[in-house]
Amino acid sequence: METEASKFALPVDSEHKATEFRLFSIAKPHMRAFHLSWISFFACFVSTFAAPPLLPVIRDNLGLTATDIGNAGIASVSGAVFARVVMGSACDLFGPRLASSSLILLTAPAVFFSSIANSATSYLLVRFFTGFSLATFVSTQFWMSSMFSPSIVGSANGIAAGWGNLGGGATQLIMPLLFDLIRNIGAVKYTAWRLAFFIPGFFQVLTAFSVFFFGQDMPDGNFRRLQKSGDKPKDKFSKVFRNGITNYRAWILALTYGYCFGVELTIDNIIAEYFYDRFHLKLHTAGIIAACFGLANLISRPAGGVISDLIAKRFGMRGRLWALWTVQTLGGVFCVILGKVGSLGASIVVMMVFSFFVQAACGLTFGVVPFVSRRSLGLISGMTGGGGSVGAVLTQLIFFRGSRYSKETGITLMGVMIICCTLPIILIYFPQWGGMFCGPSANGTEEDYYLSEWNTKERAKNFHKASLKFANNSTSERGRRVSTASTPVDASPTQI
Repeated sequence: METEASKFALPVDSEHKATEFRLFSIAKPHMRAFHLSWISFFACFVSTFAAPPLLPVIRDNLGLTATDIGNAGIASVSGAVFARVVMGSACDLFGPRLASSSLILLTAPAVFFSSIANSATSYLLVRFFTGFSLATFVSTQFWMSSMFSPSIVGSANGIAAGWGNLGGGATQLIMPLLFDLIRNIGAVKYTAWRLAFFIPGFFQVLTAFSVFFFGQDMPDGNFRRLQKSGDKPKDKFSKVFRNGITNYRAWILALTYGYCFGVELTIDNIIAEYFYDRFHLKLHTAGIIAACFGLANLISRPAGGVISDLIAKRFGMRGRLWALWTVQTLGGVFCVILGKVGSLGASIVVMMVFSFFVQAACGLTFGVVPFVSRRSLGLISGMTGGGGSVGAVLTQLIFFRGSRYSKETGITLMGVMIICCTLPIILIYFPQWGGMFCGPSANGTEEDYYLSEWNTKERAKNFHKASLKFANNSTSERGRRVSTASTPVDASPTQI
C-alpha cells in the first residue's frame, strides 16, 4: 500500500482518494481533475446564461414578449433535467472524462447558432439545447467524489461546483462588455449581440478537448483501462438504475436541491431584467448588479461544502443534515425579504445575503449526496442535479412566465416555496449514522449499508471491494465521539 500511495503527489486513503485538498496544485490526477472540472462547468454556465444580460437588446431585435422570454428561460434549464440523469448513468458506466467532454462538444453548436436566431421559436430552441450543457455539473460532482476522500469530499464538491457556477455571474459582466467592445469596433447593436456569442462558444469547445486529453477518470486510471485490467468491474445499467431510483434519500435531496440550485438558476435568468426594469438602470449597471449574485459562488457554495465537512468532524452525518436544513431555510427567509424591499440599495444588500445562503445550501447538499450510494453515485448525483433543474422549471413556470405575477411578488412566493420544500430533509435517515432527530440503529454499520447494494453472486466475484473500502473510509460520519475508535471494515461500529 505504501508503494502504491507514494506514486501520488497528495496523501491518499485506501481507495487512493486524496485526503488533502491543495487548491493551488495541478498535480495529476486529483487536483488536475478538480481544475478541469470546474473550468469546463464554468464555460457551460457562461454559455447557458449568455443571453439574459443582453435581453433588452435581443427582445427588441427579435420582438420577444414577456411570455416568449419566460418560455426561453424555462427552456434553458428544462433540457438539463433529462440530461443530468443520463449524465449520472454515463459517469457510472463510462467515466466522467468521456461523459463530460462529449456533452460539452455536442452542445457547443447551439451556442454558435444563437448568433443566427431570428424569431422567438429559434431563440427558445438555442437556449434549450445550450442548457443541456449544465448536465456537466453531474460529472463535476462525480469526478470530485471519485478523487477525494469522504472527510474532504464536501469541500471538493462545493469548491468545484461553486467556481463553476461563477459562470452564471461572470457572464453577466462578460456579455455586456463583449457587446460594447464589438459595437465600439463598428458593428451595429443588432449585429453586436450576435457576434458576442462566438466567444463563449469557442471557450466551451476548448474546455471539452482539455477534459478529454488531460483528464483522468479515477485515481488509478481511466474507466476503460481499469475495466480491461479487471481492477474495476463493468457494471450493468439496469442494476445501477434500480439501485439508485429505489433509494428514497435521493428523491428527497432532488426535491430540496430544486429549491436551492433551482432557485439560483431562476435568479440567473431574471435578475438582470428585474433590476433593469424595476429601478430603471442602464443595461451595463443592471448586469454588474446581477453579476454579484452569481459571483458570490466564489465563496458561498464552497463555504457550504467546507461547513458540511467541518460540522461532520464533530457531529457526523447528523450535523451535515442539520446544517443543510438551517442554511437553506434561511435562504428562503431572505428570498421573501428580497421581494418585499423597495429601494435599490436595500435590494442589493438583501440579494447578496440571500445569495450566500441559497448557494451555500447547494454546497451542503453535495456534502450529503456522496454518502447516499456508492454503487449508483453518478445516478444519485444526476437525480439530485436534475431535481435542481426541475425546481428551476417549475418556479419560472409558476411565478415568472407571462404577467400573472410581478417579479417582486414572484420572488417573495419563491422564498415561501424554499422554506416549505426544505422540510423533507428531516425524513432522511441512515441506519449507521441516524438522522436529524434520531440516532443510528443498534445494528447499523457502514459495511451493511453499502454492501446491501450488491447481491451474493456479485460479492462472490468481488464486485463489492470498492464499496467495502468506501465503507471503512466513511466511518468518520459517525462524528467525533467515535473518531478515536478504529473500527475494522467488517466489525460493528461503536454507537453514538
